[in-house]
Amino acid sequence: MGYLNSVFSTSGTQIDDGPVSGGGLSQDRKFSYGFASSPGKRSTMEDFYETSIAGVDGEIVGLFGVFDGHGGARAAEYVKQNLFSNLIRHPEFISNTRSAIAHAYNQTDSDFLKSENSQNRDAGSTASTAVLVGDRLLVANVGDSRAVICRDGNAIAVSRDHKPDQTDERQRIEDAGGFVMWAGTWRVGGVLAVSRAFGDRQLKQYVVADPEIKEEVIDGSLEFLILASDGLWDVVTNEDAVSMVKSIEDPEEAAKRLMQEAYQRGSADNITCVVVRFLVGQTSSQQ
Repeated sequence: MGYLNSVFSTSGTQIDDGPVSGGGLSQDRKFSYGFASSPGKRSTMEDFYETSIAGVDGEIVGLFGVFDGHGGARAAEYVKQNLFSNLIRHPEFISNTRSAIAHAYNQTDSDFLKSENSQNRDAGSTASTAVLVGDRLLVANVGDSRAVICRDGNAIAVSRDHKPDQTDERQRIEDAGGFVMWAGTWRVGGVLAVSRAFGDRQLKQYVVADPEIKEEVIDGSLEFLILASDGLWDVVTNEDAVSMVKSIEDPEEAAKRLMQEAYQRGSADNITCVVVRFLVGQTSSQQ
């Protein structure tokens, strides 16, 4: 399919007893990345992440994702292992990346549900992903993990948290025959606090895995991207996160800083952060 299978692959293998971090640099030196992940105050780990660089049809492609599981870790681990491989195998990955992403999300969801033999299993997962192809950044999201960019020094959310009380999400759920009710927070069927997710077999009619996709141009004004689970966003605003790491050039150190800040601010959840720094300005000045 391409001239390389992988340039770097620093993929997320979580451990239950402490934080992990790492990072890398793309072969063409156009972007660097770092990640940090910790169970935080929880005894179990349901967050997963993926940070890899692949070669597809002569293009160096960056693939980054954060996957926050609920009802166990199975769905998040499955999405981490399969979503990007399904995506880069799609015949229109380069020519129609947006369509390929939407297809890969739904295919991965369908395949996961088929792989779950027991009807009693009902694990689910969010996914917030970023794909770098040429001068394009495509962010796709399902659930309440979040993607935020820094452009010209400003924090800009490039994904929307999928919550059941959002007017359009509630309407979609009710149109499908479901309901949204308050149970500590707004929940689909009184159970699930996100309105889109992978898995969640019992609620699948209402809790879809259709991603919302946003495309950004990678240029000199785009400084960096933060992908993180809600373990960060529950306690740190978009603006705080951006200002906190703006001056940290090493993206691994930036991701660790965010993770540690979330923990210190009292996050009660698993915490996973991925930071991607765009080096377009530096690269062009070196040529």
